[in-house]
Amino acid sequence: MFRMRTFAPLAAAFALIAGCTPSRPPYPPTDKKPVTDVYNGTTVTDDYRWLDDQNNQTVKSWVAAQNAFSRSLLDKVGARGAIAGRLKQLYGEKSVSYNAGFYRGKLFATKYQPPKEQPFLVVIDSPDDLSAEKTVLDPNTLDTSGTTSIDFYVPSRDGKLVAVSLSRGGSEDGTASVFETGTGRKLDDAIPRVNYPTASGSIAWNADGSGFYYTRYPQGNERPAGDMNFYQQVFFHRLGTQAAHDRYVTGRDFPRIAEISLRASDDGRYLMVRVANGDGGEFAFYMMGPGERWTRIAEFSDRIREAVFGKDGKIYLLSNRDAPRGAVLTVPIARPKIASAQTIVPESGAVITSLLPTADRLYVVDLVGGPSEVRVFDLNGTFRGMLPTAPVATVSGLLPLKGDEILYGTETYLENFAYFKYDPKSNGAARTRLVNSSNVDFSDCEVVRDSATSKDGTKIPMNIVRRKGTVADGSSPLLLYGYGGYDISEVPQFSPRNRLWMDQGGVYVDANLRGGGEFGEAWHDAGKLTKKQNVFDDFIACAEYLVGKNYTSPSHLAIEGGSNGGLLMGAALTQRPDLFRAVVSHVGLYDMLRVELFPNGAFNVTEFGTVKDPEQFKALYAYSPYHHVVDGVKYPAVLMLTGDNDGRVDPANSRKMTARLQAATGSPYPVLLRTSSASGHGFGSSLDELIAQNTDVFAFLFDQLGVPLETKSKN
Repeated sequence: MFRMRTFAPLAAAFALIAGCTPSRPPYPPTDKKPVTDVYNGTTVTDDYRWLDDQNNQTVKSWVAAQNAFSRSLLDKVGARGAIAGRLKQLYGEKSVSYNAGFYRGKLFATKYQPPKEQPFLVVIDSPDDLSAEKTVLDPNTLDTSGTTSIDFYVPSRDGKLVAVSLSRGGSEDGTASVFETGTGRKLDDAIPRVNYPTASGSIAWNADGSGFYYTRYPQGNERPAGDMNFYQQVFFHRLGTQAAHDRYVTGRDFPRIAEISLRASDDGRYLMVRVANGDGGEFAFYMMGPGERWTRIAEFSDRIREAVFGKDGKIYLLSNRDAPRGAVLTVPIARPKIASAQTIVPESGAVITSLLPTADRLYVVDLVGGPSEVRVFDLNGTFRGMLPTAPVATVSGLLPLKGDEILYGTETYLENFAYFKYDPKSNGAARTRLVNSSNVDFSDCEVVRDSATSKDGTKIPMNIVRRKGTVADGSSPLLLYGYGGYDISEVPQFSPRNRLWMDQGGVYVDANLRGGGEFGEAWHDAGKLTKKQNVFDDFIACAEYLVGKNYTSPSHLAIEGGSNGGLLMGAALTQRPDLFRAVVSHVGLYDMLRVELFPNGAFNVTEFGTVKDPEQFKALYAYSPYHHVVDGVKYPAVLMLTGDNDGRVDPANSRKMTARLQAATGSPYPVLLRTSSASGHGFGSSLDELIAQNTDVFAFLFDQLGVPLETKSKN
């Protein structure tokens, strides 16, 4: 068994920040320049509005000073070099990973293999034989900095061509190009603005492969400056022509915050257009048939979440109407009327998250409070069994092969992702060669499912990952993670970095908070808009439970989250500063009164609400972390991480929250801001940047929690 190289004794070194700073750290000076707004009769003063302008030279100088201050502390943590080396080892040993996306006689997949910084696109003859694997596109050869990444890709129906969106520096500002699958040759076609952080991009090829439909944002002078990242529409590009001549297809009547995805039928004759009304979970569906005849399949009010073409002349619908946990309906492609839809899989105790019809089978992916499972039916809805999966696992990446054969991926907190091939004829699932290989071993660890009781009596599940035999005496360092929003569920994921945490006796807990989709539409609705406080109550209840059951103690308890989970971090530390010792918050939202004014903000209104609505303003102002920092309160240690290229959450949130906390805190614990010029919202970041960020996170956590590193640890 490989053993980690020995760490030098670090007990004294880890007192650097936490133990040797009896007074407030000497933060860089930050001017207060009050700006007053009135919302629904309520006057609100913002002392740090000037930090909103990222292009202002004074703001840039302030960011540089904050980075220098953070580096002056984090770089002095004695174990920093050893932590970086260990993380490099852990991520480096994740030597190969695959993400299969399409089957066109051959498998198309992205592959990641260090030392390459970014995944690259390959084609594979068989998931059981990788000997003939061929690279189609390697973005690492296009950009030596390693920050150009593949946003998404779609092969033509015959698999001879593939359209790929590429962006740089984590910006997600994607341009689509076309490559020959057989040679890797890049065609002259280039379509800008197919993808942007405000919404994912999408492409669907036509029947004969002469062109494709795609989503794009306004270009040139099509819209005023404030609308350039809204009004996503659908265009058609014919190969060999200039993008400026592409034909408009649909979208002018869609909402300003529309987020569009495209799906073509197997024969290419039909195009399904799914329109999301922002990020709140409302969807409308439109179908274009032969002769470009359009049919509206479902409106936002119909509560249809997904529409998938079957091979039997039907459309399979995932519906939440009178079924908050989901039911499967069918309608004929020729007469797609929701009113006459037939229910073939009624609602059950599990939450249906996706479905895949094949020649004679229907695969239904269920969520059961966080972990997932897959039911198998025939096309009439008769139950045929379950796909074999591990307990407390995530199932994802269902991909149709020939007939009723499929690929599906599964992973757990302790077992890395791997694809299995399932054939219903033999009712057997076989592990393929498409696996995420890693020498990181969690065989000495276990996963415990437990639950806390929230303020209103709701049971909140948690996944507790720890070494076997860990004694619950309150002394274990514990990292509690949460998200709670956008119908996004916390599901089991294999994370190499958790090995470093476990090696130091750490406990990792992943909470299934309301606002996610773990128990269906009602679970999401209970954590959004005016009910957002439920999410924070859930998280605090989990922390209190873990302390009460002696999993840890407040002096050993750290919390971590990102994006909407960063909002959670801000709310938790301002509402219960006494409960946590350290907070790590990535690309978070904190000024909830101005979120809708940031570039991506309007898309969030359906999730958070708007200050224009009196009741929604009241809820936003009641929890907005930036507005609930109180002078003199002893706040825990805080590390905020953001990126200059983040188009989803404006970095101004992190700047302003850092400034306010630094000015207010009455504790000696540091409030640090780390701003990266080489990253965005976490997408497309290089491996070096990932390791550098995690090195800072663990140096900060180990220092603040007083964790002595073991000299030996199991890999």
